[in-house]
Amino acid sequence: MMDRTQTRLKPEDQAKVDAFLKQGINATERSRFKPFKLMLWLAAIIVALGLLSRAIGVFILG
Repeated sequence: MMDRTQTRLKPEDQAKVDAFLKQGINATERSRFKPFKLMLWLAAIIVALGLLSRAIGVFILG
């Protein structure tokens, strides 16, 4: 049975995988995910759309 720390790939195949992961979109450093910021943006958009809906209802539909 194989130890969990070992890879199942041959060394040359693992080198190909490592090279692929270091190029293109996989190489970009990303900032950490901020769920609170996402919730604030969603709340702002929902409020803005609600205000737009209210304005359309009052000024256009009478």
